[in-house]
Amino acid sequence: MTHLHVETFTSLSALESLAPEWDTLATQTALRLPFHTPTWNLLWWKHFAQSRMSMKDTLCLRSVRDEKGELVAVAPMLMSSRPAEGPLRLKVLQFFGVDPYVTEIRGVVCKAGLEAEVYRAIHADLALRREGWDWVQWAGVPQGGPGYRTLSASPNIKWAREVPDFTLSMKPTWDEFKGGLSRNIKESLRKCYNSLKRDNLVHSFRAVESAEALPAALERFFDLHNARSSLTDTVVHGNVFSQEHCKAFLRDYVNAKAGAGGAKVFQLILKEQVVATRVGFLMGDSLYLYFSGYDPAWGQYSVMTTTVAEAIKYAIEKGLKTVNLSAGNDVSKTRWGPTEHTFREAVEVAPRLKSRVVQNAWDKLYAMRQSPEWQKSTLGKLVGRFGRSH
Repeated sequence: MTHLHVETFTSLSALESLAPEWDTLATQTALRLPFHTPTWNLLWWKHFAQSRMSMKDTLCLRSVRDEKGELVAVAPMLMSSRPAEGPLRLKVLQFFGVDPYVTEIRGVVCKAGLEAEVYRAIHADLALRREGWDWVQWAGVPQGGPGYRTLSASPNIKWAREVPDFTLSMKPTWDEFKGGLSRNIKESLRKCYNSLKRDNLVHSFRAVESAEALPAALERFFDLHNARSSLTDTVVHGNVFSQEHCKAFLRDYVNAKAGAGGAKVFQLILKEQVVATRVGFLMGDSLYLYFSGYDPAWGQYSVMTTTVAEAIKYAIEKGLKTVNLSAGNDVSKTRWGPTEHTFREAVEVAPRLKSRVVQNAWDKLYAMRQSPEWQKSTLGKLVGRFGRSH
């Protein structure tokens, strides 16, 4: 059994000093995700961490090293306290990424093959300090994996929602890739391209990736993402970037990744207009397709399906091995016949009466908060995001 050492970081400067090693670690995970990188997490803290009288976030990040001192895991955690001070303060340990779904998957960043040892070490470290928290909100635990089994052994763990993520394995050519698709998606692709030809529409596709061109492409993305969210006669997609600080975060992340070619905005163009777009993040030999948007005026041509197809062609041309269609279970992803990776969330309540009573009350409050009436009420707006996953 590998002996692991857990260390807690409570200052931003200490977290920043960990970034170079963390960058290397993010390339060694079983599934490579932008949310696992130090850049994402450092910027997330800048834009989303709370500090006010009613609520305060403090850093409680854990690093995990092996006997040789190699960084094998990072648990980017924070302590959310409500109110910020006082004897009635509630303290919840949770992972960076408590936002309006800007962060699609959050949790432990772990070197592949060490999941059981890492989760065991982090869980043991938290147990030694349980007097300092009321409950832990675990996230991003691979369903049925070593970490899942390790946490399931705890009597205080209560498993919550599932977060599915979908990946496609690339082939050497588009024809070979398409040949392995189901008849349904093949027919959809044929209709997409034929509908454009039928109306004498010539499309073009580009991957915007230069630091000079990305800002304008990102603003067009925000516009089209908002336009898509306004549709009610199709699958409902909310506007994840309706708040300015969410936009500011994505601008900063794309800008940080632009120089290394790690951020791209894919655009489908008809009649010299960008009619559909999708943000993409290059993670080594994998392309993560993030959020999208399109002009409803062109919806009859299934421009979003065409955009995804063109992005996959791009990945194949670049010799990438996988395309991640992102988290969330909807037909626009499952129709491609992808491999599903399921992540679980869980709540672990400290074995104290106060913690159990308050957490149970919070669960009921959270359930009530999901109603449209509550969200529009004055009290609902004051409650904020404490304890929320997304």
